[in-house]
Amino acid sequence: MKFRKLAIILSFLSALILLVIPFKGNANNEVVYIVPFEETVEKGLFSFLSRAVQTAEEENASAIIFEVNTPGGEVDAAGKIGRMLSSTDIKTISFVNKQALSAGAYISLNMDEIYMVPGATMGSAAIIDQQGNTADQKAVSAWLSAMTAAAEQSGRDPIIAQAMADDSVDLPELGAPEGKLLTLTASQALEVDYSEGTFETRAELLKHLGYENAEIRMVEESFAEKIARLITHPVIVPILLSIGSLGLILELYSPGFGIPGFMGLSALSLFFYGHLVAGLAGYESLILFIIGIGLIIAEIFLPGGIAGVLGVAAIIGSLFMAGGNVLHMGISILIAMVVAIVASILMVKVFGKKMKFFKKLILSDSTHTEKGYISNKTRSELVGMEGYALTGLRPSGTVVIENERIDVVSEGGFILKDAKVRVVKAEGTRVVVREIPNLNK
Repeated sequence: MKFRKLAIILSFLSALILLVIPFKGNANNEVVYIVPFEETVEKGLFSFLSRAVQTAEEENASAIIFEVNTPGGEVDAAGKIGRMLSSTDIKTISFVNKQALSAGAYISLNMDEIYMVPGATMGSAAIIDQQGNTADQKAVSAWLSAMTAAAEQSGRDPIIAQAMADDSVDLPELGAPEGKLLTLTASQALEVDYSEGTFETRAELLKHLGYENAEIRMVEESFAEKIARLITHPVIVPILLSIGSLGLILELYSPGFGIPGFMGLSALSLFFYGHLVAGLAGYESLILFIIGIGLIIAEIFLPGGIAGVLGVAAIIGSLFMAGGNVLHMGISILIAMVVAIVASILMVKVFGKKMKFFKKLILSDSTHTEKGYISNKTRSELVGMEGYALTGLRPSGTVVIENERIDVVSEGGFILKDAKVRVVKAEGTRVVVREIPNLNK
């Protein structure tokens, strides 16, 4: 009986301890993911953020906090990221640490809550093209609609979102009169409900959200994702394509396979690698590119030029397939073609005679008479010599001079057969004769 009572007491105490531990433990086993969201918004960023959200969903996380510090970036990439964040069931939080400008502001508006550090800014979301100019009206209208929809979805004043993207919206009370884009400070964002709070540190934010005892898990970019983000940057893409096209053009002028060809193929390989990792390109684009290279090589052995044309078309098509945005890729390809052509001309014309590498590619030697090169033998020794016409000269014909038959032309008039002639001019193979008057007649 005593042992039974002792066993009951121990069982009761054990159950009590098990009931108490969860309340003193890890915030009901809550898990919060912290995801850095930094630098330019480009296509490669979508792959990283998508992986972070998928991981959080698989682990049934309570929330994802994105620590935002970006000057903005590509509209297409921002649109994909915004749709992905608004579709997840996990609570998404934007913690603006320094700045969330342009595309960064749009992405933040697609999250459930926004918090900022003191001194942080958000806004200035005008859409511009790759040359830094204001985009066309169609693109601007679509972007304004996207900003408005994002604000309305999160229950925020859409006029403020419009003022961030359109300088014709007049909000002087927020420091954005007509003609100036709106950029909110942390205090202004809090005042107009574009922020739920201002906190200096992540720890303060976690405490405010009730996650101070939650398990915090960091999601860092992998090396492949970092490379993909760099390669898919809108500035890097035309550079890679320029290097690739320039390398392949120079390789055409050099025997065998050398540095230019390796340089060109390496640049194009990096382009496809980055877009494959970023999830923008499939293997079908890479296969099409390889087919294009094969057709261009086949052009060396096949007449007609059809294989070469098809090869170039296949390569350009593969680049468009991998790039995603047709307009941006078209501009990048055009830039690459111009750079490659100009660089090729400069290297050949300006640096060709000065650089040892290009001396191997360029034929700089020329044949001059002074160096002993003669394309046609000049019979200058015949000038002044006499002979007779073997045939009639009408005005061309044959004469005999010192038992040698020579094709000649007269000065213009007709000369009878057997008439005496004298050579008056010799220019290369052209020998000119004049009839010698017969004084005995």
